[in-house]
Amino acid sequence: MTRHVLVTGAARGIGRSIAEAFVANGDTVSTIYRGGDLPEGVNGAIADITDTDAVNAAFDELEAQHGRVRVLVANAGITKDGLLMRMSDEDFANVVDVNLTGTFRCVRRAVNSMMRQKYGRIVLVGSVVGLMGNPGQVNYASSKAALVGMARSITREVGARGITANVIAPGFITTDMTAQLPEDTVKQYEGTIPAKRFGATAEVAAAAVYLGSDAAGYVSGAVLPVDGGLGMGH
Repeated sequence: MTRHVLVTGAARGIGRSIAEAFVANGDTVSTIYRGGDLPEGVNGAIADITDTDAVNAAFDELEAQHGRVRVLVANAGITKDGLLMRMSDEDFANVVDVNLTGTFRCVRRAVNSMMRQKYGRIVLVGSVVGLMGNPGQVNYASSKAALVGMARSITREVGARGITANVIAPGFITTDMTAQLPEDTVKQYEGTIPAKRFGATAEVAAAAVYLGSDAAGYVSGAVLPVDGGLGMGH
């Protein structure tokens, strides 16, 4: 039986690579996304994950087509960087509402399906920044750090039902966003990474496919770094 894998935010960047990797794995892949072109073989429902009713309706639509979700990769996220003393309440709240509460909305709905199947794989896409911190990203780091507590609480609640919940913590990954960084900044960052390079989105996707597999059935509540060694010890 092919599995229904739902990857949020699969139109670009890391989410796109994750969706493509599950398609290549032979899974049926869908996404909840805000717009844009989707990878070949990925079916989508446009919805805002800050809206509970929209999230539930998107799940209903996609499950009607492909069956209950068996693997959820919660990837969708935003940044609104700024130094602490200048960060507005709105910029803090918006990032938390998408990255943390939006993830919660998706996980809550997915677990409803997974409990009935007594099977599920939940993969939350965090960040090395959530473990190490980063200047100008108090909002983003807070939202990503909280995903660790979320995964571990989910594991304790529903682990006996064949459901796992884990976090991937990517480091600096080559995407359209990082491609806009000045060359000097890239070199500075690379100097702090033991691997001395940025990662590829495919390397994050490989971790997601593993954590979403039957082979990872005894891995839960874990944080898997994909960061070239940047976050060691955190």
